[in-house]
Amino acid sequence: MAVRNSVGIFDVTHMGRALITGPEAEAFLNYVTTNNVASLEPLNGQYSTMCNEGGGVKDDLVLFKLESEKFFMVYNAANREKDYGWLVQQAPPFNVQVEDFSDRVAMFAVQGPKAEETLQRVSEEDLREIKRFSGGWTKIAGTDVFVSRTGYTGEDGFELNVWDTPVSDPERAMKVWNIILEVGREAGLEPCGLGARDTLRLEAGLCLYGNDLDEDTTPLEAQLSFIVKFEKGDFIGKEALLKQKSEGTAEKRVGIRMVERGIPRPHYEVWKRGGKVGVVTSGTFSPLLKRGIAMAYVSAEHTTEGEAVEVKIRDKLVKGEIVKLPFYRRVSQDQVLFMGQRVTCPVGDWKRLGV
Repeated sequence: MAVRNSVGIFDVTHMGRALITGPEAEAFLNYVTTNNVASLEPLNGQYSTMCNEGGGVKDDLVLFKLESEKFFMVYNAANREKDYGWLVQQAPPFNVQVEDFSDRVAMFAVQGPKAEETLQRVSEEDLREIKRFSGGWTKIAGTDVFVSRTGYTGEDGFELNVWDTPVSDPERAMKVWNIILEVGREAGLEPCGLGARDTLRLEAGLCLYGNDLDEDTTPLEAQLSFIVKFEKGDFIGKEALLKQKSEGTAEKRVGIRMVERGIPRPHYEVWKRGGKVGVVTSGTFSPLLKRGIAMAYVSAEHTTEGEAVEVKIRDKLVKGEIVKLPFYRRVSQDQVLFMGQRVTCPVGDWKRLGV
């Protein structure tokens, strides 16, 4: 709730990171990812996926173009070795260098409606110039930091990549962390853990690799077609995804809001008219909405918004309904996306949402 009401800070240094450089870095990344890397201007970023030949998601990621021949990729912690190995395996036909940068950069996420004003107190550059999914360089506590404006919480916020800070020598990173804690105290800043991060991202309808995405799931099934750019040329998994686009998907990712009391959990079955139609991949009790929420893959014919379904919780069928994602995401200081609808709701005025 600190992130929803004011600001929170997360240590996400465990994430995987790679630097991709060279004259053919853009062409290489366009081949191994599904989004269109050629559309990026320097200091801009994009959400994307890497797929296998069958179109299954090897990982989802964020990619930033730092310079014309230099890119910075951030991917999931559990996939650090797998992703780096995949990039190295695909690199030889291209004039490109791939470097594992994971243990040379500390990474903090500062998220919430007061994230900008908090960080501006310690940043040497004007953070208002950094727009959504763009980045820039600044200094914090005398240390070079690449600041990107993305997030995994449904709120405005930034990721701080504390450059040249190896795990073996964390002093500069600790200075940055501690000065943010100090200046954020007045705004109600709280250090937050991965449990909070998980409920926040689920309220925002965002996927977690290993739960909602894996190598047997395609971006089209996951409702991520907006990051698959078929027109850009060849890329790994393209033919399989084109075939699926033409034939349609058997199942799709949806949101489920519990109508009756109950907390859906991963692997719980979704039922309709006495039969199984899907399975929960992420589920929790929402601290904001004060009810159980879930994401699930269900048969394509049962994805209509408002459709009644049931979730099997401890051998009991509990009523829920299909809802449009996200459950919640702030789009401005005065408006949020709530169950897929844009609603006027100033920060902290949750009564307007009926919660």
